[in-house]
Amino acid sequence: NMTLCQNYTNLTTYHASNLNFMNAVYCVGNYHEIWGGEGNRQGMNQINNGTSGMVYAIPFGELDEEDDDKRDFDVAVSTTLRKFEESRLLNCGVVVPDGFDRVTNLTRGFVGMSSDYCRILAAAVLSENYDLVNITTFSQNDNSSFAALNDGTIDVLAGVRVEKKHDFGSPPSTGGVHFSTPYFYGNETANDDVSFFSLATREDDVMFSSFVNCVVLATIYARENEFTRKKNKYIPFVSIFGNDFEWALRGAILYSGNYDQIYKKHFGALTKAERGRNYLNEDGGPQIHSFPGLLVTGN
Repeated sequence: NMTLCQNYTNLTTYHASNLNFMNAVYCVGNYHEIWGGEGNRQGMNQINNGTSGMVYAIPFGELDEEDDDKRDFDVAVSTTLRKFEESRLLNCGVVVPDGFDRVTNLTRGFVGMSSDYCRILAAAVLSENYDLVNITTFSQNDNSSFAALNDGTIDVLAGVRVEKKHDFGSPPSTGGVHFSTPYFYGNETANDDVSFFSLATREDDVMFSSFVNCVVLATIYARENEFTRKKNKYIPFVSIFGNDFEWALRGAILYSGNYDQIYKKHFGALTKAERGRNYLNEDGGPQIHSFPGLLVTGN
């Protein structure tokens, strides 16, 4: 709609929260229009309606960096990863419903799965010591969890719904938030805002955010290749994060197993249909859906 296509020549600030992202649609078109019609889209380039799996690991590429100097430089850049070598403790927040008592090793369901990803990350970053994690719970009905993440009270936040307003919709002084690959999806219809749940990290430590994302991907990658706890030796080394973290992904899978093992632990042996989006997209089915919270200014 060219009548709504705006020109930003008078823009006085370049913070993302001040932009009208619908301008891209008004000026260029939506995803369907860009593709030139529904008939041109096949396989993963289709909107997922909740009846097929969306669990998918973007290929790792080459994680084994040959240059020793590069490895030392990379890990030095990550102040968060370096901190764990001294503190030997991961501070992880978990978003829970109001009235939820506390998280333990016996907690199951979605909260249990989220807390398990805290332990999986601890196993990865602290040499298979999954119990070296301090888990703090936060209500899902306020922003206290993101405040704790931004001020450094916690290193990572689990069980958080991906909403872009928490990234570029926040004041510039609080910094941005990076969301990992989702590990759990809601069962909303394709016409509604679908819930994506992931691990959130501060945007000021890109290397640590990348590390966290690799850990989530590793659980899915292990499922794709049918690697289990007993077959963790087939998980790739990750020397790109430095010599101290070469075994990180193997340590994670040694504790948790693959994605299906994690899911079954917390939800039981459900059928493919019952799991909906929370099933491996092994057939190249529909993978497209938007993240909610994009229109942070109400435009």
